Amino acid sequence: MYIFEIAKKLGISDSKCIIRKAAELRRLCDIQFDSSAIGVGEICKAIICLEIAASGWEEVIFDRSTAIKLSGMSEKAYNRSLNAMRNGLGVKTKLDIRELGIRFGCVRLIPFVQKGLSLYKDRFLASLPASRRTSADFTRPVFTAVAFYLCAKIHKLKIDKLKLIGVCGTSESEFFFVSTSMKDLCHDVYGILKEKKDPKDVKGN
Repeated sequence: MYIFEIAKKLGISDSKCIIRKAAELRRLCDIQFDSSAIGVGEICKAIICLEIAASGWEEVIFDRSTAIKLSGMSEKAYNRSLNAMRNGLGVKTKLDIRELGIRFGCVRLIPFVQKGLSLYKDRFLASLPASRRTSADFTRPVFTAVAFYLCAKIHKLKIDKLKLIGVCGTSESEFFFVSTSMKDLCHDVYGILKEKKDPKDVKGN
């Protein structure tokens, strides 16, 4: 199945730049590593290349659920393959809090996520020796994803964790590690609220 045909099924065939980028990524896959060795077939490879290409365009919302159906894989297997191909291609994932809010229908959580993430960074840096503070790296998308997930959790909003892990391009083990660290350092922020809330009722300050 050609990339354009898949893009058409995903509703992004009008995005010529994404299709060109996906085709380029697919060629790089064939040159740099054997995708079949990580269990990724030709159709799934094309789909994943389209998702990676689409991630660079904020105005394009990639239809992940349809992509998984077209790939013929389970969501967990798809996420694993996506992360493996990102690593193989050396692609770094960029994650924006607003994009997560839109994608998961929790836009009103954005200010909570921003405040929680900022507090975690401050407390994490304060816990390090002065000599190590300059080397601390918070650019990895897993930090944004975990802060978003924990904020949603305290407001009793359901978030698909596996989908979130796939979006941020991390592993379940790294997500768990950062989550534990964030809850330990910001226990006062990530306490559990007693009442369930609808996303529409969550308001920022």
